[in-house]
Amino acid sequence: MTVALSVLDLAHIGEGETAADSFTASVDMAQRAERWGYHRIWYAEHHNMPTIASSATSVLIGHVASQTSTIRLGAGGIMLPNHSPLTIAEQFGTLETLFPGRIDLGLGRAPGSDQRTMRALRRDPTSADAFPQDVLELQGYLAGETRIAGVNATPGYGTEVPLYVLGSSMFGAQLAALLGLPYAFASHFAPDALEAATSHYRREFQPSAQLSEPHVIAGVNVIAADTTEYAQQQFLEAKRYRAGRMLAQGRNLSTEEIDALLASPAGRQIEGMTRYSAVGTPAEVDDYLSRFAKQAQADELMVVSSAVDRAAWLRSLELLADVRGLGD
Repeated sequence: MTVALSVLDLAHIGEGETAADSFTASVDMAQRAERWGYHRIWYAEHHNMPTIASSATSVLIGHVASQTSTIRLGAGGIMLPNHSPLTIAEQFGTLETLFPGRIDLGLGRAPGSDQRTMRALRRDPTSADAFPQDVLELQGYLAGETRIAGVNATPGYGTEVPLYVLGSSMFGAQLAALLGLPYAFASHFAPDALEAATSHYRREFQPSAQLSEPHVIAGVNVIAADTTEYAQQQFLEAKRYRAGRMLAQGRNLSTEEIDALLASPAGRQIEGMTRYSAVGTPAEVDDYLSRFAKQAQADELMVVSSAVDRAAWLRSLELLADVRGLGD
């Protein structure tokens, strides 16, 4: 497998932890990932989620960038309809000015939250309809070719921060192909349209000033461990955690009750979200990722470690880096 390997860090706040603990863990992981040879780390914009601390995404990127040296860092992604393109151009123009050559800007059109939170963000429910125009406006600010006469992003003007279109449907694939931008598919939690979307993107791609050839990033869950049994146990705990968070509605359930939830139709739907998961020893994970990269037509894999235990999460990334020879 010759594809690049990168990491999506969800800035998870574990049980009994604070947001500060999560940020400390994100810095620690980024420093290790830099040493281990990973290509980039992305952080996702989420709101009103008590277990995810990456809501102020650009601030977190700046914090991690200040404590690392070479690894690329970026948003995977910024939910652009939550913001004005000018504001995002200024934020990421600032980051690129402070940490030149290390900043990425992935863009999505979902709210990154529920309907009530969307209203609290002052987001217009129809704002997603303007996503293509907002991407172009943002691109103009960063290229120094503003689309609004007399309005420029400072910082941001001429920084050429690379843009990536994120998605889990044909819409993102079509837009990324039309604009000649890299395309990142969220197959780590929304697997259904992966092959159709990446095939369309590659077939219809139009070269641009940013990109001459198509570039596909595919998300995939990874839990590597010293034994298959331990990896599978961590994977089961991750699915139990997700089922409890999404289906228990604030109740404290026993393991038996959560397993019953997983066996229900709703639980099976949650389990289906993890269809693309590499779980096992380093050799088993390596083999899976090689096959998955071909299936996804991916140039790069964005690995997501769903292990609930933080030590297991780090060990998984270390084992994967070792088996792929990333630091060689």
